[in-house]
Amino acid sequence: MTSVSVELPESVFSALRRDPEGFVKEMRLAAAVKWYEVGLLSQGKAAEVAGLTRAGFINALARFQVSPFQYTAEELMEEVACAE
Repeated sequence: MTSVSVELPESVFSALRRDPEGFVKEMRLAAAVKWYEVGLLSQGKAAEVAGLTRAGFINALARFQVSPFQYTAEELMEEVACAE
């Protein structure tokens, strides 16, 4: 596993009411959710980045109000039309 070091002002920890370890955990989750939301990562890879199971990541998506489905309404309509 690779380790990455990031320097942050001490005040950011209190802003999120987290200790450094909790802050890093939350930062990994937020990055994974955003990268999933914009289509850069699959659910599986995003879960790995977040340090969660896939099911745990799907549950976390609800907290960030991000759909677990990466389809637009148009894509869903096209899928339904093709299935008929």
